[in-house]
Amino acid sequence: MTELTHIMWLKDIGLNDLQLVGGKNASLGEMIGHLTDLGIKVPGGFAVTSEAYRYFLRETGLDKEITELLADLDANDIDSLTSIGHQVRRAIRRTELPNGLEQAIRDAYAQMEQQYGTDCDVAVRSSATAEDLPDASFAGQQETYLNIRGAEDLLGACRNCIASLFTNRAISYREHHGFDHLSVALSVGVQKMVRSDLASAGVMFTISTETGFRDVVLINGAWGLGENVVRGAVNPDEFFVFKPTLKEGYRPIISKHLGSKEKKIIYSLNNGPQATREVAVAQEDRQRLCLEDDEVLALARMACVIEDHYKRPMDIEWAKDGETGELFIVQARPETVQSALQGNVLEEYHLQERGEIISRGRAVGSKIGSGNAMVIKDASEISRFAAGAVLVTDMTDPDWEPVMKKAAAIVTNRGGRTCHAAIVSRELGIPCVIGTGDGTTAVVDGDAVTVSCAEGETGFVYRGELPFKIEKTDLADLRRPRTKIMMNIGNPAQAYGLRRIPNDGIGLARLEFIINTAIQAHPIALLHPDRVTEPEEREKIDQLIVGYPDGGEFFVDQLAQGVATLAATFYPNDVIVRMSDFKSNEYANLLGGRAFEPEESNPMIGFRGASRYYDDRYREGFLLECRAMKRVREEMGLKNVKLMIPFCRTVEEGRRVIEVMAEAGLERGKDGLELYVMCEIPSNVVLAEEFAEIFDGFSIGSNDLTQLLLGLDRDSEIVAHLYDERNRAVMRMIADVIRRVKATGRKIGICGQAPSDYPEFAEFLVECGIDSISLNPDTVLATTLNILELEDKLEKRSEAEG
Repeated sequence: MTELTHIMWLKDIGLNDLQLVGGKNASLGEMIGHLTDLGIKVPGGFAVTSEAYRYFLRETGLDKEITELLADLDANDIDSLTSIGHQVRRAIRRTELPNGLEQAIRDAYAQMEQQYGTDCDVAVRSSATAEDLPDASFAGQQETYLNIRGAEDLLGACRNCIASLFTNRAISYREHHGFDHLSVALSVGVQKMVRSDLASAGVMFTISTETGFRDVVLINGAWGLGENVVRGAVNPDEFFVFKPTLKEGYRPIISKHLGSKEKKIIYSLNNGPQATREVAVAQEDRQRLCLEDDEVLALARMACVIEDHYKRPMDIEWAKDGETGELFIVQARPETVQSALQGNVLEEYHLQERGEIISRGRAVGSKIGSGNAMVIKDASEISRFAAGAVLVTDMTDPDWEPVMKKAAAIVTNRGGRTCHAAIVSRELGIPCVIGTGDGTTAVVDGDAVTVSCAEGETGFVYRGELPFKIEKTDLADLRRPRTKIMMNIGNPAQAYGLRRIPNDGIGLARLEFIINTAIQAHPIALLHPDRVTEPEEREKIDQLIVGYPDGGEFFVDQLAQGVATLAATFYPNDVIVRMSDFKSNEYANLLGGRAFEPEESNPMIGFRGASRYYDDRYREGFLLECRAMKRVREEMGLKNVKLMIPFCRTVEEGRRVIEVMAEAGLERGKDGLELYVMCEIPSNVVLAEEFAEIFDGFSIGSNDLTQLLLGLDRDSEIVAHLYDERNRAVMRMIADVIRRVKATGRKIGICGQAPSDYPEFAEFLVECGIDSISLNPDTVLATTLNILELEDKLEKRSEAEG
């Protein structure tokens, strides 16, 4: 064997060389060779080949020694795994590389020094011949060594890399996936470092890691070298970018989440094992995002280019050079979890009762698990973990995998959606709550707990074992009814999980949930904090808007992100967004709200809906809402958003609101913008034809229409027995307005509660010829089946009569 077979330069290799240089190196070479001209920057370097690895083992007799050591292995026994793994790694580290191989590595590094300078800094990574395959995820099984300088330290790092092919987790993984230990060879990648220690780094996926939604790029990032993000040692910043409109030239960052990012890894002054060190992140850096919007969009575009080349969802590592400001791709591998899920069965987990919340974090997956908690704070204790328990720990790394697969659920203090705990939990199909911050202190060892990831993006740890059910629905042969079946959704965090339910879009997207949870403060208070009299509320508002130039931009950005998430998830179907419909007492309960709201004896029929929008007491707040909707449609390109005006008492009031919206840049008809009106006041029915002249569609609000038609307060227990949308007067009025609106050529749907509660009411609406029915998500499937059956009956009846 000649020296030339030991080394291959990344620029000279591609995916066809996988067996020679492993998945990681092959992918790096593939991108350098095919994607450089498309703007993908990949640091150069070389690979120590798998043939060199086998040569090393064969020439030194390590192959026989390793085989003998592994013969006595019991991979299910933690002590056996630990002892034998240690012996194998020690044997490799103590063995010198054969002369020809050592000299080949020295020569290759010398060439890198000519290009990058003496003692240039390199990353040394393993690239196993079985890793990064579409049907196997060996990623993270071996070690990575950063900021390696000088030939001597490089040779040591190469031996350590080879030894890491036999870490406990790698041995266990191969055992449980049926790979022969010596059939998996290792190539070592030596790549020029990107100075992300002076900037930021992280990972990104071209698919939603939780739901499999393929139209987004998920980006996680934190300050310093990227290892902390990969390992889950920090709670990173998180960004979602919508691919379809990104490719059309828009700027669709539909979600930004500020992570705590308490620590970062930077270069140290030492070489060898201590070449990097971990330091605390300054408070001001923790409170700002690690990427600018332009950088987020640039990374997302790179992700799309890489995905298009590989023709499958990808898991990508990125790094920003703090010296040049350039963005680099340092790894790309196939995503192996969500993209592998197939079938048409919709599986939904539902808690049947809720209990005391002990801790909360970010949900991984959408399942629920329960059992006795085992709080394990250090890897040295994992041998005591019992199968079926809930693993609670600070964070996990691949050494934990042998026990993770036995857990009913997992809870960690640290980590983002792309950390080790999250990735492995998805592979195993185990519910996992990450980044709780307090899991190991809030949860008591031995106590029964329930871990729920079935309630949106927030995961909850409940005290006790709570009952839950699993519903499975086969969607393979489900037809679509002629009547559009839409959903009522207020919480953007639930959108990705709900998109799999067959639907025709969102018939009612409520702004109130976003304002209550993400914004929390009254919009006028955000614009005029000096008029907020309570010091405590002023302080909370100041904390909310950290990182924003002012409260107005905070409101617009948060509202736009929430609506954009809903619109992107259901794109290109219609998403009908109802402008804010808080009552004055509800607005008063927001931070700073009491200074700007009147006290009304009956807010239900007071200063609400359209009346607020052109009134000087709220007009500024409404203009913020308009700015947010304009951003969603024009900057993000989500033109499937339609806007709806609630509680519009008169036609003239409707005109005044439309004028205010036009002044704000939301002109009816421009770029296809449609304006709807809630049909929830008797005047909307009586003057249906006149409202139809200024609005493009109607959505029946059966709750308020029933209340106002019957003259009762639906919140009053005394007259509650009279409140029923199935009252003959209500149904007659609804039938009348459907007929008359359709005669004008306008669309009419319903977003009220009645069709979700009463199947017979939904049938009545279909018989009336309504265009769409918007339902609570949990009733969509059952109602769809009922309506399909009814439509078939009506069609047969029509054929018989015709």
